[in-house]
Amino acid sequence: MRWRHRRPNPRTSYSLSRIRIPNPVPPLLSPSKIVCVGRNYREHARELGNEVPSEPLLFLKPPSSLIASGAPIVLPRMSEQVEFEGEIGIVLESRLRHAAPGEAERAVAGVVALNDVTARDLQRRDGQWTRAKGFDTFCPVADTPVPVNDLTDLTIITRVNGTERQRASSSEMVFRIPELLAYISSIMTLEAGDLIATGTPAGVGPLADGDTVEVEIAGVSRLRNPVTIEPTTTP
Repeated sequence: MRWRHRRPNPRTSYSLSRIRIPNPVPPLLSPSKIVCVGRNYREHARELGNEVPSEPLLFLKPPSSLIASGAPIVLPRMSEQVEFEGEIGIVLESRLRHAAPGEAERAVAGVVALNDVTARDLQRRDGQWTRAKGFDTFCPVADTPVPVNDLTDLTIITRVNGTERQRASSSEMVFRIPELLAYISSIMTLEAGDLIATGTPAGVGPLADGDTVEVEIAGVSRLRNPVTIEPTTTP
């Protein structure tokens, strides 16, 4: 696997004035790309007034949107409607290209709880999803991929301030995980370490400054992030 996690040299000294601390990212994840699937649960497609796609609907999030559990989701001031989307994330341990579903399933390193944070108003306004899905901090992911025996029987749960907002099984997906991976690999080469977000169930809703949002794959992986608002900038 291509996990990249360098430890600092304890003999090296640093000037505190020169150190910049970025948003913490999951220490074991370094994907070349984050491939996401839209409208992969029928009820979620319906709640947003969309048709269920006849083939997987794909989009990308930039790796710069990754943050770890515990890091704050920052609401950008250019959006007035930022929403949570709890999802099952898939991390690959080997390269896939034109793979069959069985081969794709064997390439899975593990699953992670993931939040596909979305600026819903910008998504509607733009007509495509790059800006709405791509802000820094808009892809919180649990720290460690966890191997599972059955990708068809995973329960995804999202809570905001302790109140359950989403719950669904991976068995309810329009396109199951091995088929998704095979389909994506027919379009682009998937590398070891790449992250696939498999779609969100019904129940998405807004986030506000001061909220805490949790995404859990029941019994497997959990993610918890506070929510804050982008500070105002002064000229």
